[in-house]
Amino acid sequence: MPTLRTPLIGALAAALAVGAAVTALPAHAAAPHLTAAFAQSSVWDTGYGARITVGNSGDAAATGWTVEFDLPAGTTVAGSWSATRSQSGTHYTFVNLGWNGTVAPGATQSFGFNAAGGGLPLNCTVNGAPCGGGGSGTPAPTPTPTPTASPSPNPSPTPTPTPTGPVVDVATAAQLSAALADAAPGRTIRLAPGEYHGAFLAQRAGTAAAPITLTGPRTAVLVNDGPSGEAPACPAPTAGWDPGYGLWLYGAPYWNLTGFTVRDAKKGVVLDSSPHVTIDGLYVHHTEDEGVHFRRSSADGVIRNSVVEYTGLVQPGYGEGVYLGSAGSNWGCHGNSGGVDRSDRVLVENNRIGPYVAAELIDVKEGTTGGTIRGNTFDGRGISGQNSADSWVDVKGVDYLIENNTGTFAAPGTFANGYETHNPSTTPAFANGCGNTWRGNRSDLGGVGAYAIKVTSVSACAGRPNTVYASNTATGAVSGLTNVPVTP
Repeated sequence: MPTLRTPLIGALAAALAVGAAVTALPAHAAAPHLTAAFAQSSVWDTGYGARITVGNSGDAAATGWTVEFDLPAGTTVAGSWSATRSQSGTHYTFVNLGWNGTVAPGATQSFGFNAAGGGLPLNCTVNGAPCGGGGSGTPAPTPTPTPTASPSPNPSPTPTPTPTGPVVDVATAAQLSAALADAAPGRTIRLAPGEYHGAFLAQRAGTAAAPITLTGPRTAVLVNDGPSGEAPACPAPTAGWDPGYGLWLYGAPYWNLTGFTVRDAKKGVVLDSSPHVTIDGLYVHHTEDEGVHFRRSSADGVIRNSVVEYTGLVQPGYGEGVYLGSAGSNWGCHGNSGGVDRSDRVLVENNRIGPYVAAELIDVKEGTTGGTIRGNTFDGRGISGQNSADSWVDVKGVDYLIENNTGTFAAPGTFANGYETHNPSTTPAFANGCGNTWRGNRSDLGGVGAYAIKVTSVSACAGRPNTVYASNTATGAVSGLTNVPVTP
């Protein structure tokens, strides 16, 4: 799996201009030559998101970097990723992590931050030299920002009921890891605001009558700075291996995950062999691959009132927002129910998914059945088109109800249809991509997508047809609502 993490949000601009020689070396000796480039990736009423890219225009590799700058009074860094941050008054210092410190000639590394307030960086230096190549280091005017992303995204989580069992309050990564390892039915683990850096794994089971709850405010942020170590043949908790997941439930049914944030991880939230898990009001963003994955027969789960955006930052074709089940080619690892990943009957409800989800916003895999996708908002900006990712929802499962969702698309991105079905063959055989129902969905394809609902094969589902009701609407569709007869 990749260890290089280079998020690609918005256009990189040379706003903190070029050229800081790192070390004075004899003439003609090979040396790194670092530059720092600032770009806003999003802007909102009370702040902005930004990325600083460190590039090397020299002829030798740089083995570490430190970027420093000041922010005007009234502006602070509210959060950051892909660097270790420290602060002294209005002065901020960002130092590379272990995996992104080397910058080869012609290559780049980057980190990002969210600012509270509108002031832009001043007096920037990279490895002690002015980012402005000997000038003041003050950034030039910022280019026009890319489409915005809310720093306090809605919807909000359902209020967590007052705990009736024991409550464990945690405020550090070590305390969180210990609480997860010691979790018991009926227990609530409550996160204090702050960043928690580590590999967070839960392997304890709750019960239907006494689930385990992990809860916290949105300002409680889980960050995984991995991956590291040697991976086993199939993902399973292994000594010395960090898969890079923000939060991993493995063999941990009956959990409630509410309110907090997961970001800057290889994958956001991964559920393996963990049925009956409810995810409510999480904010998952800036992941290398997918945001939330129900895997290894993690059936009867729920994800509601959550926000998933900015996924697939390193592997766009594997940057799904919500991923239900596993591809048939991966059942050898994840097919633990008769050789099939039966992550069935998952409810995906009232979430905002996108923008900048690089693969499908929801990918429903073959072999799964009976789920519901209802009341979600899909923002298709940033769909990459890689690995056949060119729709909001790709349905390869069976008997899904898809209703009352709102989808939009606008540049940038690659967009073929709003919803698609596909019929991959599997062993054992299933009527994959069949028996699904669409009703009450509102689709705006931005004048780019062909159909709001594209049924790939009618003949493959002759015994279990897909149904598209007239209550669905489409605007900006090149070819119309659907390519199959509409049911009144």
